[in-house]
Amino acid sequence: MPVYVIADVKVTNDAWLPAYATEVHDIVHKHGGKYLARSANVKTVEGVPLDTTIVALVEFPSMQAVEAFAGDPAYAPHATARQAGSISRFHVLDDTDAAGTIPYLPKG
Repeated sequence: MPVYVIADVKVTNDAWLPAYATEVHDIVHKHGGKYLARSANVKTVEGVPLDTTIVALVEFPSMQAVEAFAGDPAYAPHATARQAGSISRFHVLDDTDAAGTIPYLPKG
């Protein structure tokens, strides 16, 4: 079952960005992931806006693939640099419908 990572990032020091933007895509791809979006064009249409600089949406084939990506030694220095230069929240969600009323989604 596919899962989606939503990375909500507020950059506090942009020194890590060039290497992250260039190299992490290949590590994501190695684990079956695919960026659906990686954008600084973040608009809040309802509620109090988060102090976000970049939001990325990445599809992985499974939770195990996300865990393999996150634990990949090639990713470790990029994660450390991102954590030092940002306030980040990474959320993982599956493709289910919690209410179970949308016919084209599995019931969650």
